[in-house]
Amino acid sequence: MSLRQAAHRLTVSSRGPGLIDITADIAGWLDGLRPETGLLTVFCRHTSASLVIQENADPSVQRDLARALARLAPENAGYEHDTEGPDDMPAHIKAALTQTSLSIPVVGGAMALGTWQGVYLFEHRRAPHRREIALHYIGA
Repeated sequence: MSLRQAAHRLTVSSRGPGLIDITADIAGWLDGLRPETGLLTVFCRHTSASLVIQENADPSVQRDLARALARLAPENAGYEHDTEGPDDMPAHIKAALTQTSLSIPVVGGAMALGTWQGVYLFEHRRAPHRREIALHYIGA
């Protein structure tokens, strides 16, 4: 069995803070590769947005998670770094508390996510942004 690699960049437009389900976009790219078994790396190329694997069935989970992070990193808390406004430093803190990179096993040609799991871009800024996600697959 020989290993192969593939890479891709996915652009995601946000409308402001919240979670954006990117599972189908990633799965679509992966399906085109016709993978068998391997490892998929998903990487967010930003410092004020992040990635999470979260429940995809009940949207209240996402709202509660966003509210919890807002309590942990509130705006106007006297941060030194406020170059881009009052949501700038809180966005960096929220990104540091979550992830910028995910490793997802690929088994039987698909991401080995649990029944209620989805892959999300977590936008932490108020203004709309275009975020870039790097994908890398290695496997058979």
